[in-house]
Order: sequence, then structure tokens, then C-alpha cells
Amino acid sequence: MRPTTLGIGLGFLALAVSASALAQTSAEPSGKKTPAVQTAESQAALTPASALEKLKKGNTRFVEKNMRSRDWMAKVPATAGGQYPFAAILACMDSRTPIEIIFDQGIGDVFGIRIAGNIVNDDVLGSMEYATKVVGSKLLVVLGHTSCGAVKGSIDDAKLGNLTALLAKIRPAVAASGPGSSKDDAYVTKVAQANVYQAMKEIREKSPIIKAQLDAGTVGLVGAIYDVSTGKVTFLPD
Repeated sequence: MRPTTLGIGLGFLALAVSASALAQTSAEPSGKKTPAVQTAESQAALTPASALEKLKKGNTRFVEKNMRSRDWMAKVPATAGGQYPFAAILACMDSRTPIEIIFDQGIGDVFGIRIAGNIVNDDVLGSMEYATKVVGSKLLVVLGHTSCGAVKGSIDDAKLGNLTALLAKIRPAVAASGPGSSKDDAYVTKVAQANVYQAMKEIREKSPIIKAQLDAGTVGLVGAIYDVSTGKVTFLPD
């Protein structure tokens, strides 16, 4: 018996509904279904504290090799109509620190601001103001990392074209860390941490828009260091 046109149409409709359902959920390691992409509602339901917890849990999944299973291509059309990231992360451009991967986040979940040495300038501040005040992100993260080439270059007071001015922005963190060598891993990490705190201070002092949100408690600001040897993110105390 040949299938009717109506039967074929219903079959394709069922397949389309099934594909749409897959685009709306993703599987956690436990098998629990969660929203595949951030929405205005899910973003609004978060607080700075719960946004931070999402990042902490994501990094734990990454370190434990227990990351969520995602249909990446399904997230492309699912986020095409808008974006509602819950956090904006200022990180170094280092190729070993891919933000979405180390925090186990998907397309549309976080803003990524990448620049050597995770330094702050007007463009970075403008990006953060857009993320929080316009789009509604609840958390700002300054993410440094171990074995940072920019930090090492600043310790050595390296000079190279336009890089010279960038490395100079890290020099206050070097001065605050006391004497040391770029060949000393512990010292490089110490300067990287000081550089994170310096960036956080500049964010608060140089952007009245962000400061107002921080003071109101609608947005959070935290610092962290990523270990390129272990994959672990350590969030720094205030």
C-alpha cells in the first residue's frame, strides 16, 4: 500500500518537532535535561552568585572529564534570534585558555573578551558595559592564568612595537609583587594574580556604569586564575 501525501507530511512534521525538541535541551552527565541555550527568562532568574556557581560547576565538569553533551549545530539557529549570556569573562588571548571549553559552556552562554595579559582598556570597559547594562549579564570575571607570556614579558620589561605599551599596563602588578624572575613559575603566578586584582580595581574605578551595578548588587565582579597544567580555575578571594 502506497503512503498517502498526508501520511508523508505528518511524518516530516514529527521529525521536525523531534529536532526542535533536541535543540531546546542538552544532556548533563547525569542524564538530566537542561535548557540548551540561555533565554531572557533563564538569564533574568540568575543572580551574580548563581552565575558564579554555574561557572564553578562547569569547570569542575571539565577537570573531571564529565562535560555536557551538546548538539553544537542545533545551538546556532537556537541563538540566531538573540543572545542572553549570563557572564562576561575577560581572559588572556593565550590559546590554552578557551573560555567556553574550560567552563563547559555552550554557544550563547558567556561573553568572551580576549586580550594579551587580560588587561583593561577603554574598549574592554565598553564591552563590559554592553554586556551588563545592555544585554543583562550578571557576572564579570577577570581570568588570568599560570605561565602567562604577557606577564613574563612585563617582568622582563620586554620591548616590541605596540606590545611595549600593552606590557606596560602589567608593570604595576610586577612592582606590587616585589623582585622576582620570569623563570620562576611561582613568581609569575604571583604577578598574574596581582594583575587580576589590578584589572578588577580599574574596572570599578574607570567605569561609573559598572560601579553602579556592582554597588547595587545586580552585577558581580570576581577574579580567577586558570592553571594551564591541570585545567582547574581557582577563584580568588575579594
